[in-house]
Amino acid sequence: MTDKIKQILREKCGSGFPLIIAITLSLVIIFTGISEYFRLMIVAQGVRDAVQAAVISTVVENYDDVYHGVREGYSGAYQPYAGDFEETLDYGDIYDRLDGILGLSSSGAGSPGGSYHEKRTPDGKLEFKVWNLDVDIRNAPLASGDQASARFQADSTILLEVPVSFGGKLLPPMTIRVKTSAGYTPKF
Repeated sequence: MTDKIKQILREKCGSGFPLIIAITLSLVIIFTGISEYFRLMIVAQGVRDAVQAAVISTVVENYDDVYHGVREGYSGAYQPYAGDFEETLDYGDIYDRLDGILGLSSSGAGSPGGSYHEKRTPDGKLEFKVWNLDVDIRNAPLASGDQASARFQADSTILLEVPVSFGGKLLPPMTIRVKTSAGYTPKF
């Protein structure tokens, strides 16, 4: 088989031309597929970083409650209330921060699946959309002596859908769940 290919490539009559075209087209298809894969991963990484930045902003907003001056020692976001302490958490508006960071617009408010936030190109094509944001804030325990559990933490998940432009309409869009975590632990 390899001798036959070598013979075709050595001939001067042009019979190697279709083989060269086939190899070139195969390489173009492979390169296009690899490029699309990297595009999808770059979009997913950018969305993950933006969600994490928005969640970190929310965690920072809780800083004033986490280290309340009424108590000594490490504590979570608690406020004194009627002789006891009551948990106080501020979830903030993560979607608003995410919209600002990524330049998203809200769409589909009346749709059965709920609303989603999307980014479009200047000519109106969908770049990606996100929806179903879930934020779980875990408050640090009240005056814990265990430093490992004394971390104020916010975990979030969001669904991301990116249309695949390789192969036209033959391939479904990439839909993944993006998970992030942000928090802080007292140093003293």
